Amino acid sequence: MRKLGRTTAQRKAMLRGMVTLLLENGKVETTYTRAQELSAKADEMITLGKKGTLAAYRDALAYITKEDVAKKVFSVIAPAYADLNGGYTQVLKMGPRRGDGAEMAIVKLVAVKAAAAEEAAEK
Repeated sequence: MRKLGRTTAQRKAMLRGMVTLLLENGKVETTYTRAQELSAKADEMITLGKKGTLAAYRDALAYITKEDVAKKVFSVIAPAYADLNGGYTQVLKMGPRRGDGAEMAIVKLVAVKAAAAEEAAEK
């Protein structure tokens, strides 16, 4: 895990907020290194949603900061990715930020219909 120039508590709080925002809105714009960490954590939350157990729901609630977003993960997002085994998020580089030149990226949830169409095309 990258330290991202923050203390442990600050880093965990930032990632929790960003994961919640990503699952709520479908995409987030941030720096590339943060995007990589965010992608991994969001995939973990969707995997918990796919389990669908009470224990998994409580684990997700412990990490996600909004209860309605946790419900959305279990009722809407996770069932949409039932056929996929990982790779629920995509990190797209955008180029350097104007102020300090930091590499920027967009993290977004992978479109499920496109993945299903690709599988059908392969068969």
